Amino acid sequence: MHMQKQYNIIDLFSGCGGFSLGFERANFNVMLGVDIWEDALLTFKENHYKAKTVQQDLSKLSASRLLENLNIKKDDVDVIIGGPPCQGFSLSGFRDESDPRNQLYKSFVKAVKEIEPKIFVMENVPGLVKLFQGRAKDEILKNFDEIGYTVTYDILMASNFGVPQNRKRVFFVGIRKEILDFPYDMFEFPEITHGENGKLKMLTSSEALNDLPLLEDMPGYEGMQYLSEPKNEYQRKMREKSNLIYNHIATQHKEKTKEIISLVPDGGNYKNLPEEFHQTRKVNIAWTRMNSKKPCFTIDTGHNHHFHYKANRVPTVRESARIQSFPDDFRFYGNKGSQLKQVGNAVPPILSEVLARRIKIYLDMIEEKNSNRSDSHV
Repeated sequence: MHMQKQYNIIDLFSGCGGFSLGFERANFNVMLGVDIWEDALLTFKENHYKAKTVQQDLSKLSASRLLENLNIKKDDVDVIIGGPPCQGFSLSGFRDESDPRNQLYKSFVKAVKEIEPKIFVMENVPGLVKLFQGRAKDEILKNFDEIGYTVTYDILMASNFGVPQNRKRVFFVGIRKEILDFPYDMFEFPEITHGENGKLKMLTSSEALNDLPLLEDMPGYEGMQYLSEPKNEYQRKMREKSNLIYNHIATQHKEKTKEIISLVPDGGNYKNLPEEFHQTRKVNIAWTRMNSKKPCFTIDTGHNHHFHYKANRVPTVRESARIQSFPDDFRFYGNKGSQLKQVGNAVPPILSEVLARRIKIYLDMIEEKNSNRSDSHV
């Protein structure tokens, strides 16, 4: 094998950069993050200081022109990653090029077409696969097939790969057809490592969080001390480059709210409350407490229905980030609502890293094949 090559990625619809972080940890070079959301991009920039960032609506700009403006050569981009929002997938919207909500997904396809990376990875919500009896998924496969990519997809559960959270997302991985050796190079997703079908046990909410201050009698402040040494391997990994705690500020709830939360047991929900409180919030996920002995439920974009397994409050940004597998030295910017949304929208970095390592194997194979070809021409 030739010396290990470092591959380059660009991240479209990058958000705060969880997806990129996983690739970075697998030794990819993150060249660029593009997003329209200023706060998320600031977080991206502060945590991927070598990468360029562009705040831009991708549906209004050609990706190849964007690279030109930044002096990035098209040929240097090995992988494009991203999670374009797919709200535009209404049946009419799908067929209808002019549906504005569909433009974001289309602009991802267009970017892949213009830049021609060896591989792309597109992430989305798992419901996309069954949408319109699977027609949405088929359309995605067809769109990428038409621009020269062979695509495999899978729904991955983050807790099966060492993330303390039951979060399902679909990933589409495409390899450019002209560099494939059919059928050997069809991308195969990584093997499950945690849970029933893996060798390791799933990580629980308390294993992810129990070294962080509970903040029961104080809101907390930036740069707090840890209470103890890391209590397990996961915490050690999260704290590797960090000696102080940031983004760990507790929400101040009304007394009445705290009282109701205190009635919900570890792992319980509104059904554990006295009858009179059942209707206080009209959503079926209301008053849900993390289960300290299981992986956490999906961390979403930060509303007030979910609580810490022990403290009578919603999780802090740092706790949510831990559940998402962001290391503690990854700091979030913007106001607290914005930070929670950034965390909730992200791809868990540990899951991303597992995928990135897998993708690297394919890039190495492609690289080797190319060098063999050029050797045979000498």
